[in-house]
Amino acid sequence: MTSSKQLFTHISASGTLELSLKEVEVPTPKSHEVIVRIEAAPINPSDMWPMFGPANLAEAVLSADKLTLSAPVHSSILPRIKSRIDQMLPIGNEGAGTVIAAGDSEAAQSLMGKTVAVLTGGAYAQYCCVPAQACIVHHEGTSAKNAASSFVNPLTALGMVETMRMEGHSALVHTAAASSLGQMLNKICLAQGIPLVNIVRSHQQVEILKAIGAQYICDSSSKTFKTDLYKAIDETGATLAFDAIGGGEIVSDILNAMEQSGSKDAVGFNTYGSETNKQVYIYGGLDFSPSTLNRAYGMTWGIGGWLLMRFLSKLQPQQVAKLQQQVADEIKTTFACAFTEELSFEQAMTPATVLQYNAKKTGEKYLINPNKNS
Repeated sequence: MTSSKQLFTHISASGTLELSLKEVEVPTPKSHEVIVRIEAAPINPSDMWPMFGPANLAEAVLSADKLTLSAPVHSSILPRIKSRIDQMLPIGNEGAGTVIAAGDSEAAQSLMGKTVAVLTGGAYAQYCCVPAQACIVHHEGTSAKNAASSFVNPLTALGMVETMRMEGHSALVHTAAASSLGQMLNKICLAQGIPLVNIVRSHQQVEILKAIGAQYICDSSSKTFKTDLYKAIDETGATLAFDAIGGGEIVSDILNAMEQSGSKDAVGFNTYGSETNKQVYIYGGLDFSPSTLNRAYGMTWGIGGWLLMRFLSKLQPQQVAKLQQQVADEIKTTFACAFTEELSFEQAMTPATVLQYNAKKTGEKYLINPNKNS
């Protein structure tokens, strides 16, 4: 093979998004590299912003040759994304497939014919050239579809637990908790005996988590949500939260509940609140509205951002390898991921289908098979 079909995204200074399918040259692998035939690449929420930015997808149009999807971007938004204007960007954070060529190093040659997962930033391609050490090697009998979501969700869930331990907390709160990632986090916490408070937004999502054994579930659509949240945080002693929503008052609600629990036994004039640190990390942006903070939680608290790759960079290589091995060992159990539909490139660029997977609905997850129909 000398060429590969690959998806790219581009937003012009005139305000047009183009998602385009192009032919690119496949390089000859260097000594330490392998060529992976990508057979499954999930469409994660973290992929959708690079793919589409703030484009109005309701007005998306597919070209007659089905190689370019175009959609308008309102001119008032362009200054906010100036760093990516007029750049042709590869997309697809992760994927999995079969190693079909390798450099001459022992590490690269040892991967020939094996199913591996890769984190490339350009996984929506028929073939990817990556360093051998950047692959998660999966066990025999693990398919590319099984292995497709080996990095983003599994390592994020494991990273949340590791962050908890590193920062001296003993329990967690998680929002959008019925997601694929949220279900993985529940399985990890149940296996390790870690109390986990799950925040969801519907009764249907409550039932999803009950089915896998979750103990603490708070429905934000319930009239008793804030009371339920306080009770769950008070019982678990959770002082660390990971928020996938970002906007609205959910971060404030969590901090308030933590403070109510931490100060419940306070005596006298409690000016500065509990001395126990309360920390919320925002790691997603399901709600792009402003984060509203109703500061009734003392003076010992923090809000920050949390990114997987920056977290992993803090670990020693052997620690990262241990986490990756756990993913490979448990990819069909703890880290199993069900997909709504497997899409070809053409299907992934169809306007109606784009609207479906960009809706980010709980229980719906799509993947692209770049070699489907090839």
